[in-house]
Parts: sequence; C-alpha cells; structure tokens
Amino acid sequence: MQERRSLGKQGLVVSAQGLGCMGMSAFYGPRDEAESLATIHRALELGVDFLDTSDVYGPHTNEELLSRALKGQRERVVLATKFGIVMDPKNPLARSICGRPDYVREACEASLRRLGTDRIDLYYQHRVDPNVPIEDTVGAMAELVRQGKVRWLGLSEAGVETLRRASAVHPISALQTEYSLWSRDPEDEILAACRALGIGFVAYSPLGRGFLTGEIKRYEDLAADDYRRVQPRFQGENFAKNMDLVARVQSLAKAKGCSAGQLALAWVLAQGDDVVPIPGTKRRKYLEENAAASEIRLTPADLKAIDDVAPKGVAAGERYPAVLMASVNR
Repeated sequence: MQERRSLGKQGLVVSAQGLGCMGMSAFYGPRDEAESLATIHRALELGVDFLDTSDVYGPHTNEELLSRALKGQRERVVLATKFGIVMDPKNPLARSICGRPDYVREACEASLRRLGTDRIDLYYQHRVDPNVPIEDTVGAMAELVRQGKVRWLGLSEAGVETLRRASAVHPISALQTEYSLWSRDPEDEILAACRALGIGFVAYSPLGRGFLTGEIKRYEDLAADDYRRVQPRFQGENFAKNMDLVARVQSLAKAKGCSAGQLALAWVLAQGDDVVPIPGTKRRKYLEENAAASEIRLTPADLKAIDDVAPKGVAAGERYPAVLMASVNR
C-alpha cells in the first residue's frame, strides 16, 4: 500500500503517488476503455487514490470515463481536475487560455456533471490566463470552495509571482508542474517558493512522458496520432541524445535491482515529502510497476550517482513545442 503525503496546509492528504488519467482518453495513441477502467480499479486496490484528470482531456471524455470508473467508489478517491485550456478540436496545438470568473464557474459546473459528483476535491487552473488578473480567477475559485463544490485549490505551471499573488487571495494547496530527471526546472525557484508559501508540489510527467522507462525505442514506435510526435525531445537528434540518457539511467536501475522507470519515480519521491508524482498510464502492468517504486529507498550515494548522469538541463530539446511553451507562466 502507498504511504500518505500532505499537499499544502489545508488538510489535503493523498497517496504518495497519484494516477494521471490523461492517456486513457487522449494524446497517447489507441484507447481501451475496459483496460482503463480496470487500471483505475487496480490503482484503488494498491492504495493509489489520487486521480488526476482535466476537462481538456478528450476533451471531456476523460472526466466521463472517471465517472464510470468511480460509480459506488467516489468516497475512496481524491479527485482532481482542471479548467482553463480551451481546445480547437481540429488542431491539438491550437488552444486558448481562459481564466475569466464566469468561465471558472461554467467550467466547474460542467466538470461536476461529467464526473457525476457533487464536489471536486482539488480544482486546478490548468494554465494561467495572461489576460485576466490571477486575483480574479482565484477569487472565483474561492467562491466555489465557499459553495462546497470544490474542497481545495491548485494551479498548474504557474510562476513564482503568480503563486504569491494567488495565495494572497485564497490558500493554494498544490502546484502541478512537470518535474522529472529530464525536466528539473522547478529546482531553480518554484520548489522553494512552494515551500515558503506552504504549497504542495504535484509532479506531472515524472517519467518524461514514458521516455525514461526505456520502453520507447524509436520515434516510429509512437502511434500516428500520438501527441509526443510533435514534442521536440522525441524528434531527430534530440531523440538519439535522450536515448543515451535513458541508457545511463537503465544502467543505474539495473545495479539497484529495479526498472529505469521505477528509479526515475523513486528519485522524484525522494525530492521531499511534499512532492507527489502522478505517473500516467492506461495499463495495469505499468501501474503496478509504478506503484512498486514507492518501496525503493535511495541512499545518498544513489542520489549522487543519479545526479551525475542526469544533471539539471541534461535533456535535449524543449519540453513543449514553442507554441505551447508560450502558455507556461513564468
């Protein structure tokens, strides 16, 4: 079973690992609803009770999938979803960001309907709207808390100043940002800011979108509609250079008696008891492997060896295409 970790200072307690559900409905190739449902149910059996989705995954269909998965089991989970990214259904790279208060209220009501629940445990702004003061957006989110529709608030990919301004309006329990052996940017300022403000840290893509597991051998292994095909780290020379990184991680993992993915997850878990990774998967096999990473204890020597092969900035290529990096709040 999973240990428990606190996010923020407002009483939010979750499993040390969560489950990212995005790939069950979008972006990462073919879908299999039966296996996805079985994966969610297996997660609960293993004590992984922190489930992460968004209205943009599908769009909308991932929240509906979770509604089906959680029939009769809603009280067993900490359910997190997000709002704020408005997709163009014809072009996955074309999107807008909306943080207007009226939109916050509408998005919450729509998510509640799709999720089949009367409350969202952790409600995130998925991306910060540069055209709406964060005070206005968080103010609307805070009203949802007062109404009992939301229990705790979060932000995703928010910068330090945004976090400070948001926290002045209402306590923020969690910041969700990419963090892994090949995305260590939060170590510059974000982690320290979260700790100073009492905000928990949720690490998405802790396995480098699957790359750090070593399961992806060639660019051609990705399905034709797999979103990773447009990501710089999966392309051309970047792919080859990043494969060298994976090989080094695999070597360390072999010496530790675990898989590369487990070592990468154990490293994220070792960054602090206020850090909760949410590896995504749509298969029970990988869920079970990921969950077992919580049992791995890394020694100071292990951490130094990992840092030597995967120092900050080691990955080749940006983590998003330029058009999507533009939506990351600095």
